[in-house]
Amino acid sequence: MLRGIDVSAYQSSAYDTDGLSFVFIKATEGRSYVNSKLTAQTKRARDAGLVVGFYHFLWPGNITAQAEYFVRHAPEKPGEILAVDWETTGDGTHASNAEKDRFLRKVKVLRPNNRVILYCNRNFWLTVDKTSYAGDGLWIADYVSAGKPRIQAKWRFHQYTDDPLDKNVADFASKAKLREWATVTP
Repeated sequence: MLRGIDVSAYQSSAYDTDGLSFVFIKATEGRSYVNSKLTAQTKRARDAGLVVGFYHFLWPGNITAQAEYFVRHAPEKPGEILAVDWETTGDGTHASNAEKDRFLRKVKVLRPNNRVILYCNRNFWLTVDKTSYAGDGLWIADYVSAGKPRIQAKWRFHQYTDDPLDKNVADFASKAKLREWATVTP
């Protein structure tokens, strides 16, 4: 199992990279929010030689516009991972299954040189999701032992705690294998 974290504007741009193989960085949300630390957090990850991913917090509605907004603001580099964060929004709503699937598919079209994955928590995966579509892979949040999420589906990444920050593991034998998987070949 590889170790990694995910960060947003709530975390420092000088986050600790020791012992990490990957990092996911929040890029955007909806159609109006861009992480104010995106550039610095990206530079930190790349300078440390980590496999980098970016995520978009999905709101219901305007799915094509959200996908375009995300790819316009997420740094573009082949071999980096793009993710949709599908969960309950601040106003208590969430994108539908069809919207989640459309977003993933649209991002795959807009960024064919990147893996596109789904992030959601265990409850969403087991009770809200009805299509089991996760793009190129599932990033599941379930706060239990690292690498042991309580689901039957094949997962690539597991967020297992948010204390003191979001910690994750990846189901790859090495950072080289993760980088190889993340590199989409035409």
